[in-house]
Parts: sequence; C-alpha cells; structure tokens
Amino acid sequence: MSTDYDVIVIGAGHNALVSAAYFAQAGRRVVVFERRRMVGGAVGTTETIPGYRFDVGGSAHILIRTTPIVEELRLEQFGLDYIDLDPMFSGVRLDEEPVHFYRDAERTAHEFESRFPSQGEAYHRFHERWLPFGELVRELFLSVPGPFSLGRKLLFDRSFGRDWRDALATILRPYGDALPADLTESRITTPMLWMAAQSGPPPLEPMSAPFLLWHPMYHVGGAARPRGGSGMLTIALAEHIAAHGGEIHTDAAVDEIVVRDGRAAGVRVGRDVYTARAVLSGAHAHETFHRLLPEEFVPGRLRRSRVGNGFGAMLRVALRRPVQYAEPIGPVVRNGLQLVCRDVDQINTAYGDYLAGRPSVDPPLVAMTFSEVDPTLAPDGHEVLFLWGQYYPYELSSGRSWDDIADDVEDSMLNAFERFAPGTRDNIVGTLFQHPVWLERELGLLRGNVMHLEMSLDQMFLMRPGLGSGLYRGPVKDLFLTGASTHPGGGIMGASGRNAATVVLKSLDRRRFW
Repeated sequence: MSTDYDVIVIGAGHNALVSAAYFAQAGRRVVVFERRRMVGGAVGTTETIPGYRFDVGGSAHILIRTTPIVEELRLEQFGLDYIDLDPMFSGVRLDEEPVHFYRDAERTAHEFESRFPSQGEAYHRFHERWLPFGELVRELFLSVPGPFSLGRKLLFDRSFGRDWRDALATILRPYGDALPADLTESRITTPMLWMAAQSGPPPLEPMSAPFLLWHPMYHVGGAARPRGGSGMLTIALAEHIAAHGGEIHTDAAVDEIVVRDGRAAGVRVGRDVYTARAVLSGAHAHETFHRLLPEEFVPGRLRRSRVGNGFGAMLRVALRRPVQYAEPIGPVVRNGLQLVCRDVDQINTAYGDYLAGRPSVDPPLVAMTFSEVDPTLAPDGHEVLFLWGQYYPYELSSGRSWDDIADDVEDSMLNAFERFAPGTRDNIVGTLFQHPVWLERELGLLRGNVMHLEMSLDQMFLMRPGLGSGLYRGPVKDLFLTGASTHPGGGIMGASGRNAATVVLKSLDRRRFW
C-alpha cells in the first residue's frame, strides 16, 4: 500500500528535528507537524521585547558539544555559528573573587592551585579519575540503551582497571557525597555541585553521583552559544531538512496517531489524515500516551511515569546597560554561566522549600549575560540577562496560583541577584517570567518540568519513559519515540534524536530488504 511519507515526525523540538534531519539526509520522505507557529520547542529565540532577543527555553549549549551531531549534519552550512564561552562558568559569592572553570582543564587546575594550595592538584586528580567515566557515559548517551549497560561497561571497561568496585561504590552515592576527600575548598566544590543540580535531583538524592562525575566532560565539549540565540540551532536544523527535501508544517497540531491493523499508520491533523511507514513522536510522553494514542493501545505501565512537581523558573530581563557586578567579582564572569550559589546548604534549603510546596525563599541562581559575547541579542550598549532559579513547585501548598504569586517571585529573584549586581533593577526595560505554569501553558512542558520526566535512576536508560519503550519504540508497531521523555533525558544534547533516527532507519531498511 502506498503511503504519503516514509516518516511522520510529531513536534519540532530539537530532538525531533535532529531525527528528521537524519531522515532527510538519508533520502527519506519526511514531514514534521508542529502545533506552534515556530520550530524549536524549548530551544527557540524570539524578539519578545523590541530590540532584545530572548531564548524561550534552554540557553546554554553544553551537552550537544559532546556529540557529533553538528558535524554529521554539517549544520554550519545552514547558519549555525557557535561562540565558545571561556570561562565556561564561574562560581560567584558576595565579597569574594570568583573562581573560573575554563575549557582547558589544566588552566583551571593551575588557577585553583595558585589561589588554594593543594586544591588545584586535587581538582586535577578528580578530573583524571572520572574523565573515563564521563567518556563512558557519553558513549551510553549516544547509543540505544541495553539491559545493565552501565554496570556491564564498568565491569569490562579497561580504563577503570581493578578500581571498578571503588568506582561503583562512588557512583551509587548521592552527588553531594561523591566529592573526593581531598577536594575541600567550597569555592570550588559549590559551583560543581550547583552544576550537578541542573539535572534536577538535589545533592542528597540516592545514586545521583553521575550528575557530578560527568563534570570532567565540561572540559571536553566546552560551553557555547549559537550566534543570534539558542534558537539558531533549531533554525539550522529546519534549513537542513528543507534543503534535503523534507517538509515542516507549523500551526499544524497533530490530533491523533492513527492505528490500523495494530500499527501506527499515520496521523490526523484536523480533518486530514497523513500516512507513513513510520511515525516518530517527539511530544512529551504523557502527550503521546494520554492524548494522541488511542487508549486501548497504551499499557498501564506507560501511564505511570513521574512528571514531578515543577523544577525551575527562568526570568528574562532586558536592560539599558550591561550588568555591573560589585567588586571584587569583576567582569570576567560575564563571558559564561555565572553560578550564584553560596554553598550546598543553600541548594538543600531551596529543595526543602520546594518539597513544602513553596517557591524558594533564598534561591541559588544561574545568571547568563550572553550579550557580552553576542551583540546581536540587544541594542548597542544594552544587555539581556537570564536568571535561572531552582526549586519552584508547580503545585503550591498555599492554595494560591502562580498567576497570583508570579510578580512576588519575580521580585524575589531580582532581589537575590541585586545583592551581587546593585543597580540592575534601575535599568530594566522589560521582563519575561517563565514560571512552571507558564512553561506548561506556552511550551507544553507538563507541570513545568523542563526535563519532561523526573531524572531519577528508576526513570533513566531502559526505563525512560517506561519499561517496554526505552528503545525509542512505542507500544504499537511502527510508532517510535524521541525527546526529553526518552534516553538520555533533558537538556540541549540531541542524542535522543540521533539514537531514535538510527532505530527508525534500521527498521525501514529491514522492511525494504525483505
């Protein structure tokens, strides 16, 4: 039976677009249907305030730099121009000189040693000890997960030698307890722990150590920004797809995955039905299983994946002049991520507020002033400031709504930052506050979780989004999955899209051969 396409892709988030780009590059007939007016999902950029370009989702491009996606798809030919951030990130405290983490691990360790004797050497040992683990995890992220993948690789990977038992003992700890005993300087360890917290779990979460032990990979891939905004990645992907004969339709919400004779045969968009040999859903797992797929085809186990109760919030600020940090913080921090976090207790206290159903009273922040390295984001002499804070619950215990408290929480975040950069408030042109309900309403991030599903060990690898669908395959034949709901989870990486494309292309090739 003839079909309209080889593959129909639901959604134009960055993972879905990565998959579609690989399909188009392989010569497949591919179409993408996206409900919004623009591509990108949570990786997009808009001129929200005239003259100022705000990202609407993820801003720091770190994980994708550890993948071959940009090179394999030759995205620089389609307008993607990365600006390296160096230092990648800096630890910021009141009345103290910041500590800088550079792309070059040796330079970072040397600077630490000059300021904190013995600590640079301890950092270097940590880097060398766990770099093989980071490389191993990257290999796992860039492959379809198999049973006991991590444990098997730890057992047989030669880079760990006879130390695999000690390594495993560390890996099973909370990341707050996974630092080596000789790395004691909190001005170094606090930024490391705050970066580990960006995946969601708090420092005391059992078996969360890999979020910290991945740290050496920052020095491998570095951190970068697409010139023109985060959304230039997804625009380049869309240009790639079009150049290879693929189609993208925006303002085209998929209403149903059409199942015929036990297989996904296409989708319904309004009154129109489009058929394909395979359907790939890049939508949130709950959107796919609870709304798009007829109920009789969804096993109960796939309806129980945990979304969680929100996660973080982002405040986008347009300023008349660049952020000016108080001395002795200085201007160097403005190049990369500014990790505004006092100590690990501040992270744990913020998480305690979250568990109690209230916004963090004293939020640790990640500040980003990317107009420092990319003047296309703001008028000359002006600034865009992004403030990311954790932890902010979607459901509030007070009985009030986010629409009721949004202004107060925005003020709280600005007040927290103003202590480090006095005068910021006086130069505000406009703001956009992306609280958990906004993230759900505008970006489809259910319950405000930017990772789609909780990033706990029982929802990772083969178990993401649920047992039986951890191989990028849905519960009916010819239905496939990608996106943050699948392995390896959230973040601007694209590994899920690349892995899913491999699975789909193999399936199509196998049927063509037979």
